[in-house]
Amino acid sequence: MSSYLAVLRLPFAARTFAAALIGRLSYGTVFLSLTLALTTATGSVGRTGAVVAVFALVIAGLSPVRARLIDRYGARQILLPLSLSYASALTCLAAATWRPGTPLWLLEAVAVVAGATAPPLGPTMRTLWRVMCADDRALMQRAFSLDTVAEEVVGVGGPLLVGVLVLVVDPAFGLLLSAALVAVGTVAMMASPVVGLAAAARDTTTATPSPAARSRTLARIAEPVIVTAGVGLGLGAQNLVIVAFAIQHRQPSAIAWADAGMSLGSIAGGLVYGALTWRAADRTRLPLLAAALGIAVAAAALAPDVYTLTAVTTITGVFMSPLLACAYLVADELAAEQSRTAAGMWVNNAFNAGSSGGYAAMGTALATLPVAWCFAMAAAPILLGAAVARALRSRRARSTTLDTDELAAKETALA
Repeated sequence: MSSYLAVLRLPFAARTFAAALIGRLSYGTVFLSLTLALTTATGSVGRTGAVVAVFALVIAGLSPVRARLIDRYGARQILLPLSLSYASALTCLAAATWRPGTPLWLLEAVAVVAGATAPPLGPTMRTLWRVMCADDRALMQRAFSLDTVAEEVVGVGGPLLVGVLVLVVDPAFGLLLSAALVAVGTVAMMASPVVGLAAAARDTTTATPSPAARSRTLARIAEPVIVTAGVGLGLGAQNLVIVAFAIQHRQPSAIAWADAGMSLGSIAGGLVYGALTWRAADRTRLPLLAAALGIAVAAAALAPDVYTLTAVTTITGVFMSPLLACAYLVADELAAEQSRTAAGMWVNNAFNAGSSGGYAAMGTALATLPVAWCFAMAAAPILLGAAVARALRSRRARSTTLDTDELAAKETALA
């Protein structure tokens, strides 16, 4: 715990992190609020799903663009207009869902505006952590671990907050709450002096990256992107298999227990991981963490009952936050100076896209295969991602060694 206090005692760290968490809580409340508000207003699950899907797809599709804009022009210049526009769009959605009768096309149009302007607070906060830690990798590990654990807590606490809220008020109030959270949190975050330090550091870089350099960002960070995409695919698929397992055992409540176990395991694992000092480099640890997580997912195939399954998902969660924290650190290490916010966003997007794809793909497998086999299938992309990342790291290491040897040979010849 003292290691985390050292992180929070960094100049302006506590106030900046607290402000970022207020803003990021909006993402914990907005999806359930939007779903409930739309269902109440339209009376149609199909229409609700269409609007929420549009909102989510636009957020994911444009997030790299927003991150690149922040890398190029600075957080204050981009994040403030984005967050205020996003809050305004959520307010419009709240007004549109307050009473039935709003046309579907109008709901989708406002959802597109909201998705297009959703501010990337998480990647921006990780960029600010790097500025505050001043390239101290051990301190960055703790900061990124704390950040990832806090994001997990927000992901769990946001829907719970909305669940309590809708007991007393209209679901549209959840959208107003989401708008207020992101506006207040972002304004407070941008008032931090750390943002000014990050802008000064950005201004001292040599030049704005060319289109060719920007296109190479994804290639440079292939290792963490491939790992997190595989993890997203596996865990997304596992979520659906857990539902099938619970139904098969006639205990639907097992779904909630398994999810809770994974969240608690992730929080505990992230806190322990960040507090420890590791000898192996981040790029060495990343595929090992992914392999451990994949084995834990595969172990669920052996679960005879819901209690064992909950224990297994808890163990799976133990590797979740450490893996994401490590992936963000590796992306930060490999990315060019002018592309670090975008690099973090690519890692985040890879996980989210993989999760959606895994959930969708597993539906077909469950129709034809036993549940135990489906758990094993869910583990496959995680283990594959770990193997590919390890191979990429080895290839880059060999390439670096060859380049070094070639340079040494030329220097010897010139001498």
